[in-house]
Amino acid sequence: MGILLEERPLLISTFPPDPRQERLAVVFVVLMSLVFIGSLPLRNLQLSRLDLFVPILDTILFIIDLITAALLYAHVSVLGSRSLLALASGYLFTALVIVVHALTFPGAFSPTGLLGAGIQTSNYLQIFWRAGLPCAAVAYALLKEGEPRSHLAGNSTGILILASVAIVFVAVCGLTLLVTVGGALLPDIMVNGERRIWAVDAPFIIPLEIAAIVLVWRRRRSVLDLWLLVVLSAWLIASLLVSTTAYRFSLVWYESRFYGLLASSFVLLGLLTQTTTLYARLAISTIMQRSERESRLMQVDATLAVVSHEVNQPLTAITLNGTAGLHELAKENPDNSTLEVILKDVVRDGHRASEIINGIRAMFRRDDSEAEELDVVVLIENALTLVSGDVHEHGVVIETELGSKLSSIKGNRIQLQQVIVNLVMNAVEAMDAITTRQRLLSVRANGDSDRIVMEIEDSGPGIDPEMNDTIFDPFVTSKSKGTGLGLSICRTIVESHGGRISAVNNSRGGAKMVVSIPAYRPQDQ
Repeated sequence: MGILLEERPLLISTFPPDPRQERLAVVFVVLMSLVFIGSLPLRNLQLSRLDLFVPILDTILFIIDLITAALLYAHVSVLGSRSLLALASGYLFTALVIVVHALTFPGAFSPTGLLGAGIQTSNYLQIFWRAGLPCAAVAYALLKEGEPRSHLAGNSTGILILASVAIVFVAVCGLTLLVTVGGALLPDIMVNGERRIWAVDAPFIIPLEIAAIVLVWRRRRSVLDLWLLVVLSAWLIASLLVSTTAYRFSLVWYESRFYGLLASSFVLLGLLTQTTTLYARLAISTIMQRSERESRLMQVDATLAVVSHEVNQPLTAITLNGTAGLHELAKENPDNSTLEVILKDVVRDGHRASEIINGIRAMFRRDDSEAEELDVVVLIENALTLVSGDVHEHGVVIETELGSKLSSIKGNRIQLQQVIVNLVMNAVEAMDAITTRQRLLSVRANGDSDRIVMEIEDSGPGIDPEMNDTIFDPFVTSKSKGTGLGLSICRTIVESHGGRISAVNNSRGGAKMVVSIPAYRPQDQ
């Protein structure tokens, strides 16, 4: 039985690209295009033959494509996506074909190549290699169109992956036999080991690559789609370069091989980069969960202390009333009216204890992660109360400017309180090195009907200009013993509430953290 996975932007195949990634992709394509155009006047320039060039390059391509295929198969095992399965199969195909290409290339390991290769063999394998990924990209785009965004990952996924690997392996073996044992059945496309008759791949490969680019472009929605477009663009430029010359070991021939190397690298780099980013987010999420768990434990301790006090009161009263009742009953002539009063007191105190216990049960049944309407001023004051001891210990003076008629916000009280505590403690610790001026911490809150803005400003040394762009990134810190996760957690919490957080240096030289949260408007709910 399969497990329905809730769609979350956790993998490169589902994670939407951000503007920075889109700009970077455009830059890569433009640069590759400019280099291509610049090399056209030199397309007939012949360079020295390097017999080791092809086996070395093909080895690198094999490693890159095989790792990429393995990572994509890992995504398939999680999502059960048939479109990703097609793309992973394409990368596995190119990885295996390029091995055979290296073995059969004339001059690499023997004058005519290994495996009984002839003059035509390696060039046909090069054509198969160039066609493999565009075909896989076309299948990927077509299969993705009808694929649900929440995929079914079940027991059959592993069987599909094994079947895919087997089919690709058989296909590569079959093509290898065709171009070696059955080479005489194929038309000649090479005059000798360095010159071909005509660019037989141009009428077939280039239209296929263009079709793949168009299909992926129309169905793009993830980081994987973005980098696949860059890969296909590099593949197209390489094919255009090859079509401009009939000679191996020319400038454009070497250049086309480097474009092939770039094309193979883009998706792998995207997978590795996104994996690193997601690992950092997972670390932040784990730390947040631990922090919330510790916060809940502290709340439980405090609650139990209050409950113990509250429950002890009715229990003590019940005990005293019970003792008084026994004394009354021990008399020769007990007063029934007195006993009635005592018993009513016992019943009342029993109900009171029951209400306290029911209140505790209701509290633990409540979902703490559920958003609630929050008073910003109370939220800030409670956070400052929590850190008042540390602030005093560090010799910091706090001044507050909290608006009297601020709109409320809606969110998780514990998480937003944690943001304020983190920012205040960061500011307090940053002022430890200040000895020539007052250690002043300013906390302000203002806003309108749309947004609430909280500002936490200190008189410390300020933010290092080199950290302006990375201060909220995971594991970035200026503290010798810091983890670099505090501000990253703050950003995650604020953004999960639809807000923004920024950091600037103030006119006094210190740092100012600005948190903006949407105001709560019940009419929009």
